[in-house]
Amino acid sequence: MTDSALASPRQTVLIVDDTPENLTLLYGLLKDHYRTQIANSGERALELLEGETLPDLLLLDVMMPGIGGFETCRQVKANPRTARIPVIFLTSMGENENEQAGFDAGAVDYIIKPISPPIVLARVKTHLRLKAAADFLEDKAAFLQSEVERRTHEVQVVQDVTILALASLAETRDHETGNHLRRTQNYVLALCTQLRGHPRFQAALEEETIQELFKSAPLHDIGKVGIPDHILLKPGKLTPEEFEIMKTHTTLGRDTIAAAERLLNSPSSFLRHAKEIAYSHQEKWDGSGYPQGLVGDDIPVSARLMAVADVYDALISRRVYKPPFPHEQAVSIIREGCGSHFDPDIIAAFLTITETFRAIAERYTD
Repeated sequence: MTDSALASPRQTVLIVDDTPENLTLLYGLLKDHYRTQIANSGERALELLEGETLPDLLLLDVMMPGIGGFETCRQVKANPRTARIPVIFLTSMGENENEQAGFDAGAVDYIIKPISPPIVLARVKTHLRLKAAADFLEDKAAFLQSEVERRTHEVQVVQDVTILALASLAETRDHETGNHLRRTQNYVLALCTQLRGHPRFQAALEEETIQELFKSAPLHDIGKVGIPDHILLKPGKLTPEEFEIMKTHTTLGRDTIAAAERLLNSPSSFLRHAKEIAYSHQEKWDGSGYPQGLVGDDIPVSARLMAVADVYDALISRRVYKPPFPHEQAVSIIREGCGSHFDPDIIAAFLTITETFRAIAERYTD
């Protein structure tokens, strides 16, 4: 930052003194260097500070009738709009206790009367340079913060679009639509919101985790890209051999995401959740699911949530092997799976918000 930028003639000094001779003297001293304003009382100074353009520095007399210098300074510092304006007190009092009172009120410096012009010019210049530097750094910090927020948003948008594009590759293999992805991720979000205050789920469902689960939910069936068409699109019941192949979509999904994770220099919690969901969303609470046959709390929370969302949407959606079921029938089937297929506490939450699920399904209907 250049010296000229720190000592810009556009800087403004507000001189506050109840003595006309002092106002005239200080005005004459500063007018050729800075824009100057004058006020003959604390009340008038506070009025001027309500204007659209604020001064860069206050020269403030301590002893004035009405609102004195200390109280004027306190009011200036108490107002967020004017709090950053430096205040230099003008005083004929040199006692330490009065100086301390001024600093306690928020002043940055003292100038003792009768004033010495070189001292006034030097101190005003110093504090205006400090003010300009502070303003510059604050503006730069605000700009950098806005750039970080803008670029972070861009990265998030790219990430979201990429996830949906990749997930859609798997969904189109079996003639599903992108709306299935939107429905399931919103089901997961609804369940998270309902369960975030539950003692069993508080630690697992912090706000950042909820957003990661929402974003990663569309990747639950990414492994379907590796399942042959004659199995994936078969309209009838799969043979035991075909079902074993179908079950591998969970492992394929996990391995695909794990391969992406290895390309990163540091672990990604987002990809960890995506990997959990892809690998374990077909597990069942009683251990009868696949691919690992996990039981109860050994199943990741993310996968337990996804299981409810995925099954509900499968039930209400048309598939090559079944017509869509009504909402009420889907809710009934899921209720019957409480404690066997699904975590009982998650089902309790689901049954509380079934109308939310219905609304999501209607909003993103195929």
